[in-house]
Amino acid sequence: MLIDSHCHLEYEGLVEDQPNVLERARAVGVGGFLNISTRRSEWAQVVGTAEREPDVWASVGIHPHEADQHADLGAEVLREATDNPRVVAIGETGLDYYYDKSDRQVQRDLFRMHIGVAREVQLPVVIHTRDAEDDTAEILADELGKGVFPALIHCFTASEEFGRKVLDMGLTISLSGIVTFKNARELQEIAVKVPADRLLVETDSPFLAPVPHRGKSCEPAYVRNTAEFVAGLRDEPFEQLAATTTRNFFSLFAKAAA
Repeated sequence: MLIDSHCHLEYEGLVEDQPNVLERARAVGVGGFLNISTRRSEWAQVVGTAEREPDVWASVGIHPHEADQHADLGAEVLREATDNPRVVAIGETGLDYYYDKSDRQVQRDLFRMHIGVAREVQLPVVIHTRDAEDDTAEILADELGKGVFPALIHCFTASEEFGRKVLDMGLTISLSGIVTFKNARELQEIAVKVPADRLLVETDSPFLAPVPHRGKSCEPAYVRNTAEFVAGLRDEPFEQLAATTTRNFFSLFAKAAA
């Protein structure tokens, strides 16, 4: 079995055909899906899909692109949303200095707020970071000094140095279809070095379709292509990588296992 540890089932390109999207994934061995939210207005829809589909779980959080529109989101609102039994993660949250769609200080403040709630309720933080390695690492180190919390760097595309830092902090790394791209040599080298017990795979669908689907709208079924590619990089049987990443998913997202 495989788990797509990060997909956006409510986004255009998937939501219109959601039942068939899920069935196509199940048909190729995908047995679980983490449906990620990016803004408060979609929390109900994301959670609703998880309540309707027993192999789908939900996250609640604010993407850094949306930070300016949620600058006054209180911790209590996020905390209450995690009470739902189908909500197994907080996020995605983090920092994005590439697009800079929100004020950087607002991004940092919201990131810390998400972490504070995660520490309190002990749900994993799903972290987005782009062109913000130094600030992301600094905030993580500072917040870990206040008390531990589980966390995941999703769609890892950062440097090997940043990868070492977050692994040393105890975080998990998730690889998307980007790892299959021909120009992703550095990422492929990093993928080989990630400890087996700290590795997940994802699609980030409907974005970032892996080879041989590159250029198409991505969907959760394609996580198998990514997993097969990563297994080849790591010179291990696909079945082994599938079992390992599934075990890692339920270890990190313990509420889903329960």
